Amino acid sequence: MVINSKGMDYQTLNERIKACDDADITIGSCLGQRFIAAGLAGKNITIEGTPGNALGAYLHGANLTVIGNAQDATGDTMNDGSIVIYGSTGDTCGYAMRGGSIYVRDNAGYRAGIHMKAYNEKFPVMVIGGHAGSFLGEYQAGGVIIVLGLGCDKDENIVSNFCGTGMHGGKIYIRAPRLLAKFPPQVHVKKATDDDIKEIEKYIDKYCKLFSVDLSAVLAETFWVLTPNTDNPYKQLYVQN
Repeated sequence: MVINSKGMDYQTLNERIKACDDADITIGSCLGQRFIAAGLAGKNITIEGTPGNALGAYLHGANLTVIGNAQDATGDTMNDGSIVIYGSTGDTCGYAMRGGSIYVRDNAGYRAGIHMKAYNEKFPVMVIGGHAGSFLGEYQAGGVIIVLGLGCDKDENIVSNFCGTGMHGGKIYIRAPRLLAKFPPQVHVKKATDDDIKEIEKYIDKYCKLFSVDLSAVLAETFWVLTPNTDNPYKQLYVQN
């Protein structure tokens, strides 16, 4: 089914999506409508244009593809499914994300992956092709975030400031010849080993297939891995027994 959303308010658009019996839906002329596919499962939705805030919030198994950019809070608290963005996304992408995957071809704004968590079989994955803003992975508790730095200058700080602040679980991978950012004491930073790369190669491979990128060229660059420093927890913000 094709839905022409030009001039349609977000409530009407979301009602049309939920009422549609088709599993495959294309939304044309999207221009800032919020909450698209919130809590949705069992549908494959292609969005042409720019969806508004909270795209795929609480997503429960649907697959979303955006032919363009997305705004803030993409995948907020998503539980399962996938979001693929052929462009960039705004702030707080993957906020409290607890399952599924988000693939961003280009860049992400501030606080991507904040409060990301994993539990049992739920393991969230976020791959950002370009650079990410400050506070990437803030308070991260699980899952994996990968920043590839594609198209960035070798002297560009691709994760900006305060990356991993309050991090207490999960991993962040950064592809760069050298790290320019200063990291908080809550994280350990080291060069990724071959075993580390094996853990994430399938996610990078999927990114490359989605966006027609040479996998071998991506893997040829140095990767760094950030993990929580359990000897130095973020005591200022957490009650200690």
